[in-house]
Amino acid sequence: MRLFKLIGLILGLGVTGVTAAEPIKVKVVVVAMFEAGADTGDRPGEFQYWVEREGLTETYAFPQGYRDLRGTPNGEILGVVTGVGTAKSAATIMAVGLDPRFDLTEAYWVVAGISGVDPNDMSLGSAAWAEWLVDGDLAHEIDIREAPEGWTTGYIPLRKAHPYQQPVDRSEGEAFRLVPSLVEWAYQLTKDTELADSAAMQKRRALYVGYPVAQRPPFVLKGDQLAAMTYWHGEKMNQWANEWVKYYSDGEGEFVTSAMEDTGTYGSLLWLDRAGKVDVQRMLVLRTASNFSMQWPGGDAAESLSGEKLGPGYSAYIPSLDAAHRVGSRVVHALIEGWATYQHELPQP
Repeated sequence: MRLFKLIGLILGLGVTGVTAAEPIKVKVVVVAMFEAGADTGDRPGEFQYWVEREGLTETYAFPQGYRDLRGTPNGEILGVVTGVGTAKSAATIMAVGLDPRFDLTEAYWVVAGISGVDPNDMSLGSAAWAEWLVDGDLAHEIDIREAPEGWTTGYIPLRKAHPYQQPVDRSEGEAFRLVPSLVEWAYQLTKDTELADSAAMQKRRALYVGYPVAQRPPFVLKGDQLAAMTYWHGEKMNQWANEWVKYYSDGEGEFVTSAMEDTGTYGSLLWLDRAGKVDVQRMLVLRTASNFSMQWPGGDAAESLSGEKLGPGYSAYIPSLDAAHRVGSRVVHALIEGWATYQHELPQP
């Protein structure tokens, strides 16, 4: 019993080392997945623009999670970095949700990060609000070279005998659907946001001949998210991603962005909701395009992957980080400014 009291005392320590009389009532939790170095002042990751531009000057020690938390002095915004992958995101979000220093029962969760994107649906530097979050790891797999004739993939839904076997089973967290009206509200609020472009992005986009959407300047859209721990790439895998998302969304979803963490984040929020700690319906996911998820026409998948990942770096890396904050912050500010209403009910389009 004394040990539990000591742990509670330690977790209850604020920045100044004084035990808080009451938990901090958070209005919005901003969720990033990685940071390249320090929280401020160097080459940014997903978190740095939020820290610098939103004044997240308060630091909260967070040894039970991936990285220390940051917040505004008034406690309205709390920022968290989950770490890369569904395992880290699930663990970190669970730790945040159980932290006694914060009251998160009415908080909105705005996930904002970069991703690979389907050139059929999105251009570099663009920003997509997801309605469906589909997991790309929960599955059976055999090498496609050993698959029966006629199979398009060796990836098989969990507890199924062949690819895309009906009926669809999402009981293990294979897919989640965010509140459609909340997603639509966020999209309508931000759809006209001006996003940064660059010569490097234009050069990369120009390679995608026959992909008119890929060649567009950056824009805001709605598009669904596939979360998989493996960093996959290429036209064949892109085809699989489209089919996988369509299958697990009963044909309603459209694969647009590829990242690693969002089903893990949602899964923890779902369980925290059951415990009365959060409201999982208040989650939004924004993913921005740092790179395409497949090669250009006539290109080579390996060359495309290494050229973006190992060469000069993502052509849209900085613009995509900027877009995540530029678009996501409009939602954060709207939620706080309308708190008299949004504290009690979800925004409507």
